[in-house]
Amino acid sequence: MSITYQPKKKKRARTHGFLARKSSVSGRKLLNRRRQKGRKELTV
Repeated sequence: MSITYQPKKKKRARTHGFLARKSSVSGRKLLNRRRQKGRKELTV
C-alpha cells in the first residue's frame, strides 16, 4: 500500500476555498446554506 493523502494547503484552498465556492452557482448556494445555519467558518 502507498500513502495516498499528501496534503497541500494551496490545492485544498483552490479546490474547496471561498473563491472556488463563489465561482459557481451551487457553491454560492452552499455558502448561503452555511451562513443560514450560522457556521463560524464557511470554507477551508
